[in-house]
Amino acid sequence: MRIATFNVKGVSGRLPRLLEWLQETRPDVACLQEIKTSDPRFPIEALREAGYDGAWHGQPRHHGVAVLARGAAPVEVRRGLPSDGDDGQARYLETRVGGLRIASVYLPNGNPQPGPKFDHKLDWFRRFNEHAAQLLADGEPTVLAGDFNVVPTDFDIYNAWLWQWDAVMQPETRRLYDDLLAQGWSDATRHLHPRERIYTFWVNTAAFHRNAGFRMDFLLVSPSLRARLRATGVDAEHRGREKPSDHAPVWVELTDA
Repeated sequence: MRIATFNVKGVSGRLPRLLEWLQETRPDVACLQEIKTSDPRFPIEALREAGYDGAWHGQPRHHGVAVLARGAAPVEVRRGLPSDGDDGQARYLETRVGGLRIASVYLPNGNPQPGPKFDHKLDWFRRFNEHAAQLLADGEPTVLAGDFNVVPTDFDIYNAWLWQWDAVMQPETRRLYDDLLAQGWSDATRHLHPRERIYTFWVNTAAFHRNAGFRMDFLLVSPSLRARLRATGVDAEHRGREKPSDHAPVWVELTDA
């Protein structure tokens, strides 16, 4: 089973790139972030023609997450964190697909920092961690997939010094990511490739061509799935195509239970 995550940076404007990627790589499940469209305008018919059904949690012009599944419709479990209240930002969608609980996650960027946007990032991250702990306590095999807007270590970025003041690099941000992993989640990429330079985001085309990237897109698996990890990768070539997202798709393959 191949599960992927892809920050598409606008599902309508980049629909040709999304359909191209789905056709070429055929993931069983694809978690999308920054769909940037309202629920009624989500292009589900085009995706169904490509063989995918979906669940989505949209927001006009900002944020928004979705889960696509090939040959089956994801069953929506939750949209938004239990503690979101009146937050109003579409950043979390939890589904069930193929015997797994799979969530698409888009954490706040938090820039500029310090300031209210960074405070919101940290608050959302803490509340997300609380929900993630409950998911582990439930014991259901789970994948948390998305753009976490954190660079976990200096090894996960081409030049840590240059970006040292960015919200994705701050000690508070990294500490919350470490707290998340300490619950028992495994970062699939690092679990399978602990010493390999891997990037998933490039700020512009020039940065992509010189591979000056960041690793910010993750698939985190619950303990029961760790032994099923078979392969992982980044479809970086898609970042170099015409009018791409600034993120590349990341995927993991699980063996059968």
